[in-house]
Amino acid sequence: MYVPFWVWALTIVGLLAVLAVDLWIVGRRPHEVGVREAARWVGVYIGLAAVFAAGLYVLAGRDPATAFVAGYITEYSLSVDNLFVFLLIMSAFAVPKVYQHRVLLFGILIALVLRGAFILAGAAVIERFSWVFYLFGAFLVLTAIKVVMEGDEDEEFKENAALRLVRRVLPVTDDYVGSRSLVRRRDTHGRLRWFVTPMLMVMIAIGMTDLLFALDSIPAIFGLTRDPYIVFTANMFALMGLRQLYFLLGGLLKKLVYLSYGLGVILAFIGVKLVLEALHTNTVPFINDGEPLGVPTIGIELSLAVIVGVLLLTTVASLVKVRFFPGDDAGDEAGPDEAGTDQPLDHAREEGEEPGAGHETATSGSSRTSGS
Repeated sequence: MYVPFWVWALTIVGLLAVLAVDLWIVGRRPHEVGVREAARWVGVYIGLAAVFAAGLYVLAGRDPATAFVAGYITEYSLSVDNLFVFLLIMSAFAVPKVYQHRVLLFGILIALVLRGAFILAGAAVIERFSWVFYLFGAFLVLTAIKVVMEGDEDEEFKENAALRLVRRVLPVTDDYVGSRSLVRRRDTHGRLRWFVTPMLMVMIAIGMTDLLFALDSIPAIFGLTRDPYIVFTANMFALMGLRQLYFLLGGLLKKLVYLSYGLGVILAFIGVKLVLEALHTNTVPFINDGEPLGVPTIGIELSLAVIVGVLLLTTVASLVKVRFFPGDDAGDEAGPDEAGTDQPLDHAREEGEEPGAGHETATSGSSRTSGS
């Protein structure tokens, strides 16, 4: 689908305007987000995605609109897995409840920029090297196996290279200073210096962690459509609504005990779809002498049906399991509302640990990499 530059520009400006309104609301009065408010905002963002899909249908036709819906649902469902790690990060940094929404907003803003660059690079590689779909397909299948095999293993948050670099360059305060990310204080020698607060550290942690998750979610959506515009918009709409979903789901996160299996099935399905399409348009010399193979391909409508069906089955099975066959700890752990506490970070120092640095807080249900 050809998309002129002015449409790209208008789309980006529109997305930034929505985020600016959200930022203005959050910045005006930091507060703890309740379920009702979160549900209202989730409805707003899903409604905006639905309006965008309807616009694509009217202006570009059925196929682009269906591809956007399939990509949006895929990205949104894969992003739910991110919420488990976001919970780990909030707990590790002891983020106060009133600032959690702001932290998620800025963290995801970082992720939006990084994902945009990643999508542009991926589109350029795909345009030049068609054989990359073999790699994408194999990677998704292997990731699916890992997700299923490690679905019940515990995870712990570990600081990534970006956070360690910030700690080396700038000192980090022990406590939060309202919603400020930087503050000027005197060091132990009496010199006035800039200090980074834990607020900035947790924003970087969320943004960089989401980028790691993009290593499998972006190849997955490229398996549904090769159109960079649809890939970009589906990712942006999914990420923008992720913050409110974090607060809406709350303790339900722990009740989705079969989520990782459902995500594994979706990743494996898209991986197989990618390999079949690569074989159908094969140009690799050592495969069938560089000629295409007459293998069946999977249409976008069937892909959408499989994705929605797997998600519905996974959700229903999870809720039935928790309701009628409760395990030892399924659904009993703290949700996002309990992740942030008002406990000062220097409590960690009293136990001989660095504040927010790799606390051994564990959770179940997420098996994708949380960063290292």
